[in-house]
Amino acid sequence: MNQEKKKLFSEFPSISTAEWEAVILKDLKGADYEKKLIWKTNEGLSVKPYYRAEDLQHIPWLASYPGDFPFVRGNNPTANHWLVRQDIQVDTIASANEKALDILMKGIDSIGFELNCDKQYSIEEIEALLKNIRADIVELNFYSTAQHFDLVRYIDTLVRKYNRPLEKIFGSVSYDPLLRYARQGVWYDSEEADFCTAYEMINASKALPNFRVLKVNGHLFTNAGATIVEEMAFTLSAGSEYLTRLTAKGLFIGDIAPRIKFNLAVGSNYFLEIAKLRAYRLLWAQLVNAYGLNDSLNGRMFIHAQNSSWNLSIYDAHVNMLRTTTATMSAILGGVDSFRVLPFDSVYGASTEFAERIARNQQLVLKEESYLDKVADPAAGSYYIENLTNMLAEEAWKLFLEIEEEGGFLIALKKGIIQKKINASADKRRQAIATRRETLLGINQYPDLNGKIDWELPVSVFQPDDRTDKQAEIETIKTCRGAQQFELLRYTTDQYSKTHKRPTVWLLPFGNQAMRSARANFASNFFACAGFEIVNNPGFETVEQGIEAARECGAEIVVLCSSDDEYATNALTIFNALKKTNEVVLAGYPTNLVDTLKTAGMEYFIHVRSNVLETLQQFQQRLGITQQ
Repeated sequence: MNQEKKKLFSEFPSISTAEWEAVILKDLKGADYEKKLIWKTNEGLSVKPYYRAEDLQHIPWLASYPGDFPFVRGNNPTANHWLVRQDIQVDTIASANEKALDILMKGIDSIGFELNCDKQYSIEEIEALLKNIRADIVELNFYSTAQHFDLVRYIDTLVRKYNRPLEKIFGSVSYDPLLRYARQGVWYDSEEADFCTAYEMINASKALPNFRVLKVNGHLFTNAGATIVEEMAFTLSAGSEYLTRLTAKGLFIGDIAPRIKFNLAVGSNYFLEIAKLRAYRLLWAQLVNAYGLNDSLNGRMFIHAQNSSWNLSIYDAHVNMLRTTTATMSAILGGVDSFRVLPFDSVYGASTEFAERIARNQQLVLKEESYLDKVADPAAGSYYIENLTNMLAEEAWKLFLEIEEEGGFLIALKKGIIQKKINASADKRRQAIATRRETLLGINQYPDLNGKIDWELPVSVFQPDDRTDKQAEIETIKTCRGAQQFELLRYTTDQYSKTHKRPTVWLLPFGNQAMRSARANFASNFFACAGFEIVNNPGFETVEQGIEAARECGAEIVVLCSSDDEYATNALTIFNALKKTNEVVLAGYPTNLVDTLKTAGMEYFIHVRSNVLETLQQFQQRLGITQQ
């Protein structure tokens, strides 16, 4: 028998990149390659339509293994293990303990206790909170409190009392004075005192090698609308600030870096988010190494992540489950150490038991049924993801160095540099949502025509989350959601319709079957974003029939839906017949006809370049739903 081994597909000839490019240029038929095929991301990256093996030649980490410095391939050398986390709001000690014990039986192996920031907890209360919870088999995290130092001492005392192995105690307290300062504009005590507290906490936790006492809450930047590059650079800069301040106080880098946990948010840009997490670990390892590591393992970055709230919505809220699932997959494939899925109803406030169960099971399905925990760094070797990782690392490092040249994170924050960049990016993204260049399903595109909110919601749901203290020293960073302006638009219509007739948009399709159907669908999606009632029609045999039906319908808005050729013949006739009784809108933008129609008095043309948000706000004003 022939024992010769042949490579798979070896019978096919090798095709060079030049040959591929020649075929692509031929198929483009003169169209601009850059505009058609190069993806320009919000981060300023130029992503090619395809990558090949030759695109890996400049990437330096490909020879490394999972678990090896610089940890771009993850911290775990043999698998992709991560902890499934759920957070619990501690209203009462007893109820929080009961809930913790319940969810631990349902697949959770990491708990985040959201404490009452206005309450001082005793060690006896924390002991009661953790009753029957094995600290050596469950990760315990505490946040939303000013008792960070007390909690470190409490945990140290309690695990000794119950004779738990100290090296098996995993968890964290969320002490992050820098990001508190960024969000509230004030320190816990003062700048110097807060860094002294960080110093003392590290010393107090030396017996607990896997308990993280400092947090870098980079999710603040993500949820404020920053790009991925900005988020990475600012988060790393905050981490660097801690390293600089604490080494200056005499601590060794090997004592500081392993005590830091990064809290990040993962958005919906599937492949970029995978690459982001890999690039984070690469840059952090290199950054920590610059301080003089004597053990490469201390260059590991410990990441807890959760879904970004930027793209979550109130309307069509069940779609949030799809958003959080894809983002969760990105986080897992990118190699997080623990993850929390935001319940789909979290934007309303306290989540229901059903929503929390679904959130838990989203991760458990990915782990137990999809086996995403079995392979270390499953994205390794992908031409596309490896190049995205490299591009993000390079761009984030450039911005990081810019911040360092300004004097570091804190000085850049005090100068307003960081806030200015984030605000500009957030405004750009909101503009993209308003013009539908960025889609939020069910919000600015394909809304549920029957989706209504007839209950009262607090105004804060539709506004940025501003936690600025009255004594704030700086302009603070506010988190927000991309959907808020569209949601307020629609909610305003819903509230108006409780005591008034809901505004009706009546579609008048005529002429060319394909064009009238396409433009009717476009108009339906357009106006449904404001919560208006949509009345579609199959079309009319004559324009006169359409005019007569439109007069009888009683709709506030009539939309003409047809081809540009048909508009040239009939649009002016229809407009003149209906303009006294209806707001007449034309779906499309026939350039040769627009000036004529505008001269006759037609104001509204809806098309793919329209600012959907501004146009719908204007209609609400015209209809008396809102005041000018």
